[in-house]
Amino acid sequence: MMNKYYELRIAINPDMEDIVSDICFSSFDCEGVVLAEEAYKDLEMTSTTRGTLRVFLTDLKNNPVEILKTERELLKERGFTDEELGSWEITLDEKENQDWSKKWKEKWTVTHVSDKIAVVPSWLEYTPKEKEITIILDPGCAFGTGTHQTTQLCMKALEKYMPPGADTADIGTGSGILAICAMKLGAKSAYGCDNDETVIDVCKENAKINNVNCFFELNTADKLTGQYDFVCANILHNILAQIMGDLKNIMRPSGKIVLSGILNDKKDIVLDAVQKHDLRVIEIMAQDQWVAIVAEK
Repeated sequence: MMNKYYELRIAINPDMEDIVSDICFSSFDCEGVVLAEEAYKDLEMTSTTRGTLRVFLTDLKNNPVEILKTERELLKERGFTDEELGSWEITLDEKENQDWSKKWKEKWTVTHVSDKIAVVPSWLEYTPKEKEITIILDPGCAFGTGTHQTTQLCMKALEKYMPPGADTADIGTGSGILAICAMKLGAKSAYGCDNDETVIDVCKENAKINNVNCFFELNTADKLTGQYDFVCANILHNILAQIMGDLKNIMRPSGKIVLSGILNDKKDIVLDAVQKHDLRVIEIMAQDQWVAIVAEK
């Protein structure tokens, strides 16, 4: 057991927790993350620079400050504002603590997405309610932990709109949670792809833990040739707009899609792309400052 670890503290908009966490897991030797709760009591959109993401690192092979500066600029190029991102002021401290690897787990508890779906951290014991499905996951292992609004909106859309026995696809699968959720809700098959090769093994392990058969691979929507009854795409709003034609191509006739990862004030960008590609909006679902758009072919 190590006696030493590094704690990186990043001032972010709490709504960006999943995105910044994913950057940290992809870029650093990162054991876990936690968002300091006291930083966003009574949070309103006017105070989005308040919030501290605590990131626990095993070593400093890469320069986290410079990498985070670069990643923040890339997000701004993709359409995010300073207000939406938060300041990303950074502090880095060396810590002495034999329980360092457990500290980030202290916050996490069971997330009740709906009356039917619960996401359970892998280290917790939980007895599901009658007819409740549980998804066992390590929060923070990759984008899509089940705690963020965008992921929850997708799971609610799957529960409400996915037909029984559907062939499903999750584009930008992250942790694989949506493919796993689809299978537990009665899908016949679940395919997941991502352009980050580091998450594919995580997806496979998560599916194994949850006792479901999903197929995960390194791929992007424009290279797919199959078609699906229900498609999930929990990505960034501008990427969704760019690949809408590719997403439409993998939908079967009368197939449905849920588009998420969209801040409310960015939804028109995605809605314009939906209209451009002749998809019909069924519902716009909302949770806090985030929305998901459910549409059909």
